[in-house]
Amino acid sequence: MKIARIETFRFWAKWKNWLFVKVETDDGLYGWGEASLAGAIEAVERTVHELGEVLIGQEAGGVERHWQAMYHAWRWRGGTIQSTAQSALDIALWDLEGKRLGVPVYRLLGGPYRDRIRAYASHWLPNVETPEAAHEGAREAVRRGFTAFKWNPFKAPRFRTHEAEAILHETALMEAARDGAGPGVDIFCDLGERLSARTALAAARAFAPFRPGFFEEPVPYENARAMIALKQQLPVPLATGEHLLNRWEFRELVEGCGADILQPDLCHGGGLTEVKRVAAFADTHYMSIAPHNSGGPIATAAALHLVASIPNFFILEQMEYERAMRDSLCTEPLVLRDGYFDLPTGPGLGTDLNFDALADSPGRAQDIKYTTASRWY
Repeated sequence: MKIARIETFRFWAKWKNWLFVKVETDDGLYGWGEASLAGAIEAVERTVHELGEVLIGQEAGGVERHWQAMYHAWRWRGGTIQSTAQSALDIALWDLEGKRLGVPVYRLLGGPYRDRIRAYASHWLPNVETPEAAHEGAREAVRRGFTAFKWNPFKAPRFRTHEAEAILHETALMEAARDGAGPGVDIFCDLGERLSARTALAAARAFAPFRPGFFEEPVPYENARAMIALKQQLPVPLATGEHLLNRWEFRELVEGCGADILQPDLCHGGGLTEVKRVAAFADTHYMSIAPHNSGGPIATAAALHLVASIPNFFILEQMEYERAMRDSLCTEPLVLRDGYFDLPTGPGLGTDLNFDALADSPGRAQDIKYTTASRWY
């Protein structure tokens, strides 16, 4: 059974393109991957096909061998575009292998370690400006069955000119959200790289009485030593890692114990093969894994199989406002109830894509505008 064809399909998902990758064998068996990236979608799609030439004509089995061949295909390795393309092809190969053997992918990865997967509602409390709205939004997350949600404080530009006032304002929202959610719900804070070590520390001290589950990327990710130094002072757990693409990029951060929770993204971080290695590396330093998961349904399915197979899983991101759109694309929608995903039981990733639904929202050019830096320090 040899790999014969690689196809790509774009779907416009309101704010970015989801790019799905189909790897098919000469006997008609196929697997799905996902290469969704916010921007540069034409470059990613072209790279999928160019990198895919490494696979054409090869036996479909042996995902590790294929991963190494793709990673070393070009003299210049790495980068977000190449890694995203390789991630999609890797996920598709695992889906293909599971279908060939008639088992879910997590069984090939050594699982299941657990029979359901805890999730949090991400990008919750959007555009919230008053304590009353934060309180009600938190209650809504609980009504939907979630035991955790994540919001984005410090989005307003007031932080640039009224730093102390901004911290007081966002702390009032956090306090109201905590009151609405109750004491047993995790509230995560995504800072989006917008702060400095100084302002992140001030914000964390203000938020600490309301027990944030983590501060995500309070400072830019490029400087691991700066993140490590901040981690040593921060009074709340620190999460980061969605922009890091492989074990080498995670190395300094992990060895320096620069985070409590790592957030690799399976669509960019080397697929199932590489993120499984990153999770094992993190486990040796007692770090938990909470995958970044802002892509489409294939990305979520792949993440479910990965976290079902590792011991140091914490929680999985769920773009709750996009649930209906994701489900509409799947022949077997993922089951989420009471804040937990059921494990898929079908072979491979456990779902196929609905071609009619894909055609309803064809891909489009990304609207990228020139902006000043988003960092407010």
